[in-house]
Amino acid sequence: MPKMKSRRRALKSYKVTASGKIKRHKAFRSHILTSKSTKRKRHLRKSTLVSKTEAYKVKRFLLV
Repeated sequence: MPKMKSRRRALKSYKVTASGKIKRHKAFRSHILTSKSTKRKRHLRKSTLVSKTEAYKVKRFLLV
């Protein structure tokens, strides 16, 4: 059987923490920023964790 390949984009988009959780960046921060409030843009800067329901799927992409 051939070697399993990871999804290369997923490796660049997600990081695995020491406890095994998966970190991601928030969406909606790339363009049309004038209509978004400063508070909203500031909160979008920070990274967050992938939800437990989606974590299983992402781990399969990363082959963790």
